[in-house]
Order: sequence, then C-alpha cells, then structure tokens
Amino acid sequence: MNDFIFYFKMGLFHVLDIKAYDHILFLIVLAIVYQFKQWKKVLWLVTLFTIGHSITLALSAYGVLNVRADLVEFLIPLTIFITGLMNVLTAKKASVGKENQNLFFALFFGLIHGLGFSNYFKIMIGKTSDKLMPLLEFALGVEAAQVIIVGLILLVGSLVQSVFGVNRRDWILVGSSIVIGFAFQMMVDRVFW
Repeated sequence: MNDFIFYFKMGLFHVLDIKAYDHILFLIVLAIVYQFKQWKKVLWLVTLFTIGHSITLALSAYGVLNVRADLVEFLIPLTIFITGLMNVLTAKKASVGKENQNLFFALFFGLIHGLGFSNYFKIMIGKTSDKLMPLLEFALGVEAAQVIIVGLILLVGSLVQSVFGVNRRDWILVGSSIVIGFAFQMMVDRVFW
C-alpha cells in the first residue's frame, strides 16, 4: 500500500506542481473550449492524455524508446502552442465539431508530454523488475490531478461566462491567447538547434 501511495502522489504532484506548469497550460487549452455540461467529453480527453502519457513512460521505462531530452522539452510547449492556436482559429465554433481533433491532440500530445517525464520516471523506479504497477499507480495520480484541474477550468469558465457575462467565444480567445503567450516564451527558452 505504501508503494501505491508513493507512486500515486508522484503522479498527482507531477501535474499539480506549479513548477511544471506546462502540463496545466496544456490542460487549459484542451478544456477551455468545453462547457461544464460537457464534462463527460472532457473526462475522455483527460483519460486519453493519461493513456498517451503512460504509453511513452512505459516504452521508456522498458528501454524501448529513448528520445533526446532537449527535443522533447521543445516539443512540449509546441503542443500547447498548436492546441491554443487551433482554439483561437476555431473559437467562433467553440467545441462544435472539435471532438475528434481534441481527442487526437489529447492522445498524440500525451505521448510527447510523457516523454518529458520519462527520464525522471526511469530514475524513480530504478532497476526494479516490476515496472508496470508503479506505472499504473503513477498514471492514476496523473489522472486524478488532471480531473481536478479540468474541473476547475470548467468551473471558472462557467463562472466567468454566467456571472461576469463574458461570451464563450471571448473566453476561449482570451484564455487560449494567454496560454499561447506562455507557450511561445517556453519554446524560445527551449530552442534546441
């Protein structure tokens, strides 16, 4: 049970750590186009992101995949930038018709984000032969943290739109644009060539 709590907390704080805000930024641009009543769709996005994240962690932990860290560190903010840009370009339509696109972003970009944590995860689990259980326990922590964050995003979006009268399109445009600004600066700081 202690191992479960350890790896679960590692997954939870991997996402909730303010120093690792790239994960939170991606969740913001992924979920901002949805309304609170669409929470089931958002849970699917979160789960697909966790699956993608876990696949590359597993491939890395078992020595199947090894990607340059500087490349991955650049690709992570690029995924945030692309998702935010797609939100800006399609803000008028909001989430209508974007489900497949967002599902793809969640899964594919989850693969990239998982690579960003893979080296640390390999160190964390060491040379233990049982890598699957720590990976699953870690993934549960990641999933729980992501549910918390997207729940907050949906709640804030609902409040901003209903209490302050901000229309949905403007909420998406402003929120996504702010995240794009952060992602752009992260890309500049992490240029690898």
